Amino acid sequence: MTDAPLSTQSLKLAYGPSVIVPDLNLKVAGGRVTSIIGPNGCGKSTLLRALARLMPGAGGQVSLYGQALHTLKSRDIARRLAILPQGPVAPEGLSVEELVWFGRHPHQGRFPVRRQEDQEAVTWALDQTGMKVFAGRTLDTLSGGQRQRAWIAMSLAQQTEILLLDEPTTYLDLSHQLEVLHLAQRLNRVQGKTVVMVLHDLNQAVRYSDEIIAMHRGVVYAQGEPQDVLTPALLADVFGLKAHILRDPDTGRPHIIPYALTR
Repeated sequence: MTDAPLSTQSLKLAYGPSVIVPDLNLKVAGGRVTSIIGPNGCGKSTLLRALARLMPGAGGQVSLYGQALHTLKSRDIARRLAILPQGPVAPEGLSVEELVWFGRHPHQGRFPVRRQEDQEAVTWALDQTGMKVFAGRTLDTLSGGQRQRAWIAMSLAQQTEILLLDEPTTYLDLSHQLEVLHLAQRLNRVQGKTVVMVLHDLNQAVRYSDEIIAMHRGVVYAQGEPQDVLTPALLADVFGLKAHILRDPDTGRPHIIPYALTR
């Protein structure tokens, strides 16, 4: 049996004395789109940062294809896993193409030389995200959705098998949210990438994910396919919501209409 691309074993995450994730055992399915959902402060983004080794564990470990993450070199991790954190910031005046070139750093030596294969990877990333036409534009001249696609292009230029997206739709209007989610899904379907996203919108998570991980108070409350995870009991226990759960006529998946609080 092949090791899961990402997994945790008795993982503990904390900020000083405040424990966010007490004891987490988790396996992320390979070749699928997985969304992590849960209320604010439940540990979603903290977990995603730990999966990318941006946050050290206070106990237990994270594994990448069965290897303990803390034993691997940063460059080796960056060749297999890319993360787009919340609210990334770039130097002023940076163009889209210059940003995307940063994604090639893990594949270059101590004295970077722009090889043909690097240029091809950058061009491919710009093309996949529809950003080729904006390559010479500076980031501050782009719309929110275009900027987000530029950052995703940088992650794609890393040419990793795994892509982690931390709330990629935050601060975007609805059309740009769908633009980013369609892109994430297409990268999975066409390129075969394992995509893990933290999302707040439950209906978007249901529609664009193959698997849902619902977190509550630092633990996994449920994990599985959307129609199995998004139940009235979960909505009540995890989100404190009463909701109608309908069947989406387009996808056949659940569609959630909250109507009251349980507390």
